[in-house]
Amino acid sequence: MSKDFMTPANIVDVAKARYSAKSYDPLRRISDEDMAKLEELLRLSPSSVNLQPWYFIIAQTPEGKARVAKSTDEAFPFNSAKVTDASHVIVFASLIDTDDAHLNRLLDKEAVDGRFDANPEEFRADMDRGRRMFIDLHKTQINDQRAWMDKQTYLNMGQFMLGAAALGIDTTPMEGVDTDVLDQEFGLREKGYSALAVVSLGYHAESDFNANLPKSRLNAEDIIEII
Repeated sequence: MSKDFMTPANIVDVAKARYSAKSYDPLRRISDEDMAKLEELLRLSPSSVNLQPWYFIIAQTPEGKARVAKSTDEAFPFNSAKVTDASHVIVFASLIDTDDAHLNRLLDKEAVDGRFDANPEEFRADMDRGRRMFIDLHKTQINDQRAWMDKQTYLNMGQFMLGAAALGIDTTPMEGVDTDVLDQEFGLREKGYSALAVVSLGYHAESDFNANLPKSRLNAEDIIEII
């Protein structure tokens, strides 16, 4: 695919501007146009062997956000307002296990998208074999299949938040949620997934103390080695 349509952007400026909002303006909402872009970011994130081990619940109504806030109200009440005042809230969930149904769904979608057009049967079989090889590696040798899939979902979250910042939208990633409550509230385990974290998004309130604080990161020479 040609990338001529891409316009240059100073991604470093976007990264510098991005921060974790501590309070949201409840009167400001993200446009439907921008939300459509953010949903595409969720869908288009890279994953190992294109496994796409994730599921997302987007709460955009007061009722939906109140359901998400059940995961903060008791154990993490300091996060409840970040859920209820935000424009939208996303529950990030990760696949619990890899079964044939999920793997075949991936193959079917790859076929529809033209990934195997040159040699449909051979290329589909090769993709399936390679994907299962890495799954087996993590399931039976490294014994970290759940952690492996969770890591990929967190990679999605990182790309998502940077993309939101490029649209001028604030975000707050939160592990201060009761994931068991989220799993039960939304029947996630019955769907084959388990909640990992929540990301609030919208526009920060004028009272957000974190909005004007300088960003603090280690110096490049402390963490980057060039060889």
